[in-house]
Amino acid sequence: MSRNGQGGVLVSIGTYAMPAGTRFTQHTHPIHQLAWASHGTLTVDVEARRWVLPTTRALWIPSGVPHEVVSTSRTTMTSLYLPTAPPAEAGRWDAVQAVHVPVLLAELIGYLGDPDLGSGSRSRGEALLLDLLRPVATTALEAPLPADPRARRVALELFDDPACARAVDAWGRRVGTSGRTLARLFLANTGMPFGRWRTLVRLQAALPALAAGEPLQRVSRSVGYETVSAFVAAFRRETGTTPGAYFGIRRQETAVAARSPARRLPS
Repeated sequence: MSRNGQGGVLVSIGTYAMPAGTRFTQHTHPIHQLAWASHGTLTVDVEARRWVLPTTRALWIPSGVPHEVVSTSRTTMTSLYLPTAPPAEAGRWDAVQAVHVPVLLAELIGYLGDPDLGSGSRSRGEALLLDLLRPVATTALEAPLPADPRARRVALELFDDPACARAVDAWGRRVGTSGRTLARLFLANTGMPFGRWRTLVRLQAALPALAAGEPLQRVSRSVGYETVSAFVAAFRRETGTTPGAYFGIRRQETAVAARSPARRLPS
């Protein structure tokens, strides 16, 4: 732990090696958390939403908010714990939200993870870190979980098998309703049509493999796309950029936290 002499803010940093399939079951923290994959891709389920975070994104989780963390591939999770939110306009940090992690912020987190860092240097670094935290205006690839049990069953099956091409009518029969009713449930529960929701799930599922640098052809087929061009078009439509651009600016930085061992804390 470290204290910012200017504002009395404590910033604690923990790192966790997470083999594929590691799960931190639902829990809360008495202080705020910034969850970040310094290597790989992190999946966080919180407030009926699933957030899939590449190394360029972290997730701000306010104190007391239940959440669950999963790694679908080999991941290094770096968490920052803060008892007070960064200074900003009232209410800005009250909600769960994605935060942009540029190279400078990633390097700074690694720097502050050094347990031998002097108090003066640490205080100045913490002040800069708080200043660098910036919410992402539009968070890409969010696929909210529907509350209706029939729609939720379909959603969970698609999370497990995103490449499944079963049509909405067939899904309806599978859960004991009509395709039209199921489509209405998805729209009412998630705010989007079933087809777009499934697209987001497929793109979410592709992120860990993309982050690992696997070939686009293999990745696109694994999540249900017959061609790379169709996958890239869907990815660009939802994120505003290509898969390469989404990850490319930070692939060389993903091991930054490993250079400075951090104090290990509960997840």
